[in-house]
Amino acid sequence: MTQSDETRISEDRRDALRYALGIGSGAALAAALTTPAAAQTPADNTLDRIRANKVLRIAVLPGELPYFNKDLASGTWSGFSIEMANDLAKLLDVKLEYVESTYGNSILDLQANKIDLGFALNPTPQRALVVDFTSLVFPHPFGAMLKKGLEAKTWTDINKPEVKIAVDVGSANEAVARRFAPNATIKSLKSRDEVMLEMSSGRVDCVVNALVLGLTAIAKNPNLGTYKILQSPAVTIASGTAVRRESDKRWRDFLSVWIDYNRGIGQMREWFVKGLGLAGVKPEDVPVELSI
Repeated sequence: MTQSDETRISEDRRDALRYALGIGSGAALAAALTTPAAAQTPADNTLDRIRANKVLRIAVLPGELPYFNKDLASGTWSGFSIEMANDLAKLLDVKLEYVESTYGNSILDLQANKIDLGFALNPTPQRALVVDFTSLVFPHPFGAMLKKGLEAKTWTDINKPEVKIAVDVGSANEAVARRFAPNATIKSLKSRDEVMLEMSSGRVDCVVNALVLGLTAIAKNPNLGTYKILQSPAVTIASGTAVRRESDKRWRDFLSVWIDYNRGIGQMREWFVKGLGLAGVKPEDVPVELSI
């Protein structure tokens, strides 16, 4: 595919999204993005500010692949969340402004009006008390890194005393392991590095963790084994985007429509797989059952 073909496809997709949002294309989009609704209150809100300033401020998290990656030489950002942000910027005809942050500080940055959008955040009840969340970007599944020769498709397959499991203490990984494989021999360690050392040394049979952690770890060290999303039940934690809480919900609602649309046409999965590629994960290694 040539660059011109990619550009044409991208433009066609954005035109389709404009119509899906009910705002048409070209001049109609410009009118919708610059003319406030008659019933709108004059109070400041995120969407109007983005339109007026022509800038979309997002939190960026160094080293958090596949969502964020910064080239130290050029200062260029890439990753799943950056692909999303770039598409939004093109659609809204604005520039991106990066604010380096962390997962925890992204919530504080929203409340302090330092950013307009926080990517790759898990909607938790505690966070929902102070910020709003858009539609689900994807359900992030849990499973296990399995040593070579160990086969498992369900949690029952590893829920046995003879199966040794390593997890990082106090994490969601430990909580999931203890809930769905309580009969296994579970070893809680201080850090993820210690967990991977236990796995690489052969002292445990598997590591329970979320898909991204498992795939990226195996990409770095294929000798760790294979990763499998475990079923019966399917265990997931939501991955979403957060926005500042305000009475005018147009910014949140617009983002939700945008997310649903791009999930529906398969664009979200394409961006996600591309982000994983930055961590060395091959497209064929991404489980087909991943719902994104």
